[in-house]
Amino acid sequence: MYRSLLATAVAAAGLAASLPATAQFQKPEDAVKYRESVMTVMANRFGRIGAMTQGRVPYDAALATQNAELVATMSHLPWDGFVEGTAGTGKGRASTKIWSDRAKFDDDAKKMQDEVAKLVVASRTNNLDNVKAAFGNVGQACKACHDNFRNP
Repeated sequence: MYRSLLATAVAAAGLAASLPATAQFQKPEDAVKYRESVMTVMANRFGRIGAMTQGRVPYDAALATQNAELVATMSHLPWDGFVEGTAGTGKGRASTKIWSDRAKFDDDAKKMQDEVAKLVVASRTNNLDNVKAAFGNVGQACKACHDNFRNP
């Protein structure tokens, strides 16, 4: 009896986990709002590090690390919001290329996540030059994805 109940529970959990990401959002607009919100927070926190690397605000290793860690955590979140049927029109909106070349899009996302992880490591060295180099690499990874998958 318990084995049967356990097997049913495991099967139900597996089925729920396999549901498409679209099930997470009531409407396509919800997916767009979700991913844009995540990206906005990431850009804000990344920009705080940028201000330090550009000398616009004093370098603070603890704040750089805090912001880099938050960006690293958030870098795993927006991708669920890129569901079929949520391409946008107009400048800066998601291109339909995301869905016609999803493997490249996913590779670009992974590259950004990898570079952000390196930024976290660099921020922990308490060395602004290390942070500057890693910051630039993250920026290049973000730009590559935007160049490939955002409407110009």
